[in-house]
Amino acid sequence: MQWLAFIFSRKYIPFRENKKGEKMKIYYNPKLKEKARYLRNNSTLSEILLWNELKRRKLLGYQFFRQKPIGNYIVDFFSYTLRLVIEVDGESHDESAFEYDQMRQEYLESIGLTVLRFDDLKVKREMRNVLRVIEEWISENYGES
Repeated sequence: MQWLAFIFSRKYIPFRENKKGEKMKIYYNPKLKEKARYLRNNSTLSEILLWNELKRRKLLGYQFFRQKPIGNYIVDFFSYTLRLVIEVDGESHDESAFEYDQMRQEYLESIGLTVLRFDDLKVKREMRNVLRVIEEWISENYGES
């Protein structure tokens, strides 16, 4: 019964088509909207640096959202069209954070999303390489470069 209550208490993001013409429906917990707003307003330096490269369709023309609620989680960056989640792992990732990230990644992959992870320091020091990895993933999966 709790599962049913969860399903009916969730809001969903309407259908959107990805590049392959597939429809996707992403549910999210509306209770996370405030937390996502807080996280957007209190981003880490590496999140801000990466966002500056992703916003306004700068990366191959694809639109990304930051601190996006998906299910019961909030992801750092998300593209509907690419079905792609980008996560920046900070310095505070101890073993419990690693386990949480694994559980979250398994959920995201179970609903058909791909998760790319980058270390906080790599984003700060090697932005060109981070962007190259994302562009290569897009090229491999969507045939664009």
